[in-house]
Amino acid sequence: MALETERFSSHARARLSAVLQAAGELVTIEDAMKALAVDRDAATKILARWQHQGWLKRVGPGIYAPVPLDALTTEQVLKDPWILVPALFAPGYIGGWTAAEHWDLTEQLFRSIFVFTARPFRSKEQTVQGVSFMLKRIPENAIFGIKTVWRGQTRVSMADKHRTIVDLLADPDTGGGIRHVAHCLGNYLRDPEAHGDTVIQ
Repeated sequence: MALETERFSSHARARLSAVLQAAGELVTIEDAMKALAVDRDAATKILARWQHQGWLKRVGPGIYAPVPLDALTTEQVLKDPWILVPALFAPGYIGGWTAAEHWDLTEQLFRSIFVFTARPFRSKEQTVQGVSFMLKRIPENAIFGIKTVWRGQTRVSMADKHRTIVDLLADPDTGGGIRHVAHCLGNYLRDPEAHGDTVIQ
């Protein structure tokens, strides 16, 4: 990367800086098009070149993450993998055991981030940037009972407490099995915000 850094001209640095300022925590082809006033083909080539030079890491189709200057490896460049969810799996939301953890319905820690998505996918288990995602397909009109959680500059959709319980009861596998779901339900019923009618509706 040192050699590539030497080759990175002040003009190229200024262009990269413009794109990073226009983008959020992830960079898309559309961000590059807008910031550099170029067409899609040119933006795609520029981003691919910056990836080759080690300044960006491709994390999905047309989606890149900036590589921190102090990164020792590009295997995992994101501090918060939740910001990948809207970019890779929208329309959808974080739910299942991940939402149960977030809402303090369980103390058990799970390795994978559980995502309900209306987007088609080939494999229900996917690894991106060293992070494991577990996916479940749902129709887009079934996406309700959702809260917005801010992770840095990124808005991430997450099941609220009530929707989390509904999802766990509808498919206990999304909560790590029926015994763990029963534990989460018990914690939910003891929560001051628990509302049986909401869950039933």
